[in-house]
Amino acid sequence: MLTPHFLLTAIIVVLIPGTGVLYTISVGLRLGRRASVWASLGCTAGIIPHLAASTLGLAALLHTCALAFQGLKYAGAAYLLYLAWGMWRDKGGFNLGETLAEVRPREIALKAFLINILNPKLSIFFLAFLPQFITPGAQGPLTQMFGLSAIFMAMTLAVFLVYGFLAHTFRKTILDSPRVQSWLQRGFAATFALLGLDLALTER
Repeated sequence: MLTPHFLLTAIIVVLIPGTGVLYTISVGLRLGRRASVWASLGCTAGIIPHLAASTLGLAALLHTCALAFQGLKYAGAAYLLYLAWGMWRDKGGFNLGETLAEVRPREIALKAFLINILNPKLSIFFLAFLPQFITPGAQGPLTQMFGLSAIFMAMTLAVFLVYGFLAHTFRKTILDSPRVQSWLQRGFAATFALLGLDLALTER
């Protein structure tokens, strides 16, 4: 069940920057440490349904049902493009004067949650990833799946918090320059747009 191979593979997977990581970093840069915590919690919560679906076998249904997969895929792509457009047209940029109270933590967590819940590739990934580490012939494979899922979630939260805190650490240094602010804002917007298009064009 819990092996060094699983831990090493899981940490590599979690460390790879994706939409959740990019969102957490952008929130940490713009709003600081506390906001990045809410983003990390939201992103982690967003993978719970995918882990549950994989554990219960529902991801297999999603994989075989083209209509369900396509619907969730396009919803996720549209949401990423919506975030990209909102960030691109925001004239305020990375406003250091903006406070967490003004943005509301629930909004940060909800956006982070939606980023991951609307990505059907996560369910397919976990369906292929987790069973590799189930002990063959052992009793209670479902319990093992839930245990591995819980460990993966804990690692995800820890890594996201590190990304968010690092973004906060370099926040003032990076954002002292209006040019850098504009570059980061447009860079994040373009990245979200590209990820949205990649999701829309992906095949199962």
